[in-house]
Amino acid sequence: MEAQLKKSFPLFLAAIWHYINLPKPTDVQKDIANYLQTGSKRMVIEAFRGVGKSFVTSAFVLWLLYRDRELKIMVVSASKDRALAFSHFTKKLIAEVPFLQHLQPSSDQRNSVEYFDVGGCKSDQSPSVKSVGITGQLTGSRADVIIADDIEVLNNSATQTARDKLSELVKEFDAILKPLPTSRIIYLGTPQTEMSIYNQLPERGYDVRIWPALYPTDSELIAYGSKIAPYILDRRTDDNIGLTTDPQRFSDDDLAERKLSYGKAGFALQFMLNTSLSDAEKYPLKTSDLMVMDVPRQKAPVLLEYGSSYDQVIQDLPSVGLAGDRFYRPMFIDPERAEYTGRVMAIDPSGKGKDETAYAVGFMLNGNIFVPDAGGVKGVGYSDEVLVTLCNIAKKHQVNAIVIEENFGSGMFSELFKKHLHRIYPCMVIDERVSSMKEKRIIDTLEPVIDQHRLIFDRSVIEKDMRDNEYRMEYSLFYQMTRITAERGALRHDDRLDALSLMVSYWVKQMAADDRAKAEEWRTAQLEAEFENFMTGIVGFKEERTDNSWLHLGSGSFG
Repeated sequence: MEAQLKKSFPLFLAAIWHYINLPKPTDVQKDIANYLQTGSKRMVIEAFRGVGKSFVTSAFVLWLLYRDRELKIMVVSASKDRALAFSHFTKKLIAEVPFLQHLQPSSDQRNSVEYFDVGGCKSDQSPSVKSVGITGQLTGSRADVIIADDIEVLNNSATQTARDKLSELVKEFDAILKPLPTSRIIYLGTPQTEMSIYNQLPERGYDVRIWPALYPTDSELIAYGSKIAPYILDRRTDDNIGLTTDPQRFSDDDLAERKLSYGKAGFALQFMLNTSLSDAEKYPLKTSDLMVMDVPRQKAPVLLEYGSSYDQVIQDLPSVGLAGDRFYRPMFIDPERAEYTGRVMAIDPSGKGKDETAYAVGFMLNGNIFVPDAGGVKGVGYSDEVLVTLCNIAKKHQVNAIVIEENFGSGMFSELFKKHLHRIYPCMVIDERVSSMKEKRIIDTLEPVIDQHRLIFDRSVIEKDMRDNEYRMEYSLFYQMTRITAERGALRHDDRLDALSLMVSYWVKQMAADDRAKAEEWRTAQLEAEFENFMTGIVGFKEERTDNSWLHLGSGSFG
């Protein structure tokens, strides 16, 4: 039995699962286990969220040591806490599984949560197993095998700066790895962004294999290329496209519910491992089309000019946008100032199950919309605390009107809000009912304004958005802005972007109304001018013809 366990990691995995009372490994888990055993020296395993990668990784580490207790293994996780959790679980398996108990460290061996030796190994500078966060102390020891277990998470890959930092950190693996023919670097993970670090690894000599949660469509197969696991490809038929690849783990109904919960974009990353982009067409809103400056509270520049040269890049302001997306300052700011022609605040009330109420404030001047404040107020939308906070925000910015999306509670939020508003800051409230598809409505509203560089954000709005949502990036206004697509359910959370769209929509309608009014004024002025010219001509004609014959001119003469 020992010889069989040493020969086959899938068998070893099944034995481990049996002793800790887990169900038998699924077919997908066994295929991943087989690839871990037989794969190349440098390999990447991308598997859908929930497949049990960390459990499989822990078992794989123990299998390696079961076969050769002199191996030195480093497991790198996204954070110190995740690394410690991995180490704790691995040590627990050694203590509880009978055929692994001989690997327990003796009293004179290293035996901490972060690193430990296995029983019977020779003394060495490096421990048998070292678990460390990607930003922790990677150097100082050598390893025969380095396993990067889910090192990419949203908060260390959402911005280009963070992605660059992560990309540099993993280069340390080559300095740690022993220069032996049997040495290996193995990544196991789920991509968190469209610019995932896993996309860069093939250029560094890594083999990538992907196990999606659903059998892929033809277009998805093209996106995966040769990376799709042969196990998936061999079992894919015309009849099972779009169905679960691992029914023992997730049913079709379960995955359908998760798709609704994560949104299409999130599901494509977390469960389909699809990081392909169609750039401008798929993600039309970009931070690089905004302008960022210190938005004045009273008078604003009458003219701003957009520029996207290197000199305009705001280097110390990270963007959560896609590759190449940056924030830019205006190329030219007119020294002449003028009063804003209007100030408005938009509110997207939080409904059942939501934990914040989103808002956006916008000032108007000469067709430009200045945004001094935008964000979310935590708490149930109709609580007094939230309502009072929103009233005070309106008061702070001296808005002329407050637009509220009416869909929530058929106007109930508006009525509750007005009671506090009347006491704190009496102001006009406009209930706005929307009924079209949300994603298309938001894009149709924002894209023309953003593309024309008419949306100007105060720098503090971006800084606050990053600070407040560092560990929950899906709530970030600018993350939502750069990830929305025209597909229904594209985002899991879109409240802040919806509030911004509501505010911009108000000004777009006002500008359209002003344009119609100006056009009507122009037409009226033209008619009056024509009439005046006509009457001047008539009077001149009357003065020249004293016989009153002009009174008998036919109507055709007036054509």
